[in-house]
Amino acid sequence: MKVKKIVLLMAVAFAAVPVSMGAQAIAVGADGSMQQEKPAPVIAPENQASPEQVAKLFDVMRIKQQMQSMKSMVSGMVQQQVHSAMKQSEAELPAGSNLTPEKREKMQQVINKYVSKSMDLYPADEMLADMTTIYQKHLSKDDVEGLIAFYGSPAGQHLLDAQPVIAQEYMPMVMGKVGQRSQTMMREMMREVAEVAPQTKPAAKPAAKAGPAKTTPK
Repeated sequence: MKVKKIVLLMAVAFAAVPVSMGAQAIAVGADGSMQQEKPAPVIAPENQASPEQVAKLFDVMRIKQQMQSMKSMVSGMVQQQVHSAMKQSEAELPAGSNLTPEKREKMQQVINKYVSKSMDLYPADEMLADMTTIYQKHLSKDDVEGLIAFYGSPAGQHLLDAQPVIAQEYMPMVMGKVGQRSQTMMREMMREVAEVAPQTKPAAKPAAKAGPAKTTPK
């Protein structure tokens, strides 16, 4: 079963949660590290927003509700991926070795259990606590007050109302395209690897030398 691929897609999808909350765009550097396209200035400690201000911003942005909504959506999408992978894996089994309905049900229960656990690897409260320190580092008191004013406005509230719908339409598109293109890329990579290091057939064993012909006594 393609469990690793499912977990990877789940991680990609769940990682999109901060993006939906207005995180800055980042790029991948030549060394594979994550880099900001434009470094954000670090706010001096005396000008940083207080934890209470950031908490108020998170509240008016409905960040915790967004996390729960995203978690439910991603969990459902992963369940579909798992179900599809199970069917494909079972179809590839040798004839006559299909799982019994009982074993299939038990396998589904185990998978459901760990999919649920995976959704709680990084709890929302812990995520918010970590985000608070980062927001304080890059947003001043005035920045946070301005954001609170915007997200508290009719336009800001409309954006928040639309975000779950946008995410619901966007995330299946992301996972679908990533899944398709990763398969194509994997096939291309394996073909090029095979060209660089082709598999060599084992050398044929030399034929045994014929011994001297035996003469039969007359």
